[in-house]
Amino acid sequence: MTDQPVALVTGGASGIGAAVVEALTARGYVTGVLDLHAAPGPASVAVDVSDADAVTQALVRLREELGPVSAVVTSAGYYEMTPVSEISTDAWHRMLRVHLGGLVNVARAVLPDLVSARGSLVAVASELAVGGGDEDAHYAAAKGAILGLVRSLAAEVADAGVRVNAVAPGPTDTPLLAPDSPWRATEYLQTLPLRRLTTPAEVARCVEFLVCDATFSTGDVVNVNSGAVI
Repeated sequence: MTDQPVALVTGGASGIGAAVVEALTARGYVTGVLDLHAAPGPASVAVDVSDADAVTQALVRLREELGPVSAVVTSAGYYEMTPVSEISTDAWHRMLRVHLGGLVNVARAVLPDLVSARGSLVAVASELAVGGGDEDAHYAAAKGAILGLVRSLAAEVADAGVRVNAVAPGPTDTPLLAPDSPWRATEYLQTLPLRRLTTPAEVARCVEFLVCDATFSTGDVVNVNSGAVI
């Protein structure tokens, strides 16, 4: 147990999630991580967030080690480009299970803690949830569903003092984008007002703001996308 506030970050072993762990740690949080791959440090549990029972069990373990959770950031996910006509039923279902289902599973498991702490939940969505994208149908649909859930949950728990928000990053410089990804192509980057990819640290700064400082904000979406959606 710790006297410091406790944050939970899914997908915290790499990319945006790891940057969020670093940012919240700097703000005084002790951070537990749920990820398919174990993260450095003892407060990490390897778990598939699409498995509701496994998420519940992982939360029990982290509570025993750290204490009740007052902030949650759901960053676990993956990305793939496929023409809509080639997306299999299993691929549709998996994309929704991991992104939307992962958020639902974590929110249900940790909501009593957040109510007790009058805490905060931030979901990582995507710029594609807002603008869509060629060959991104199942990913954009899953991330778009996250925005609907965030707004609905924010309304449901506002009276309990819990804030629920989202960030919607554009293409971000993480290992999820392969070296030959079209999002890294010079031709694409030149279409962005800032002419570059977003960095994980920039997304993490927005998450940190929503968790720690934006006490006036709930049901909102912060677009962190180098101007891809204006």
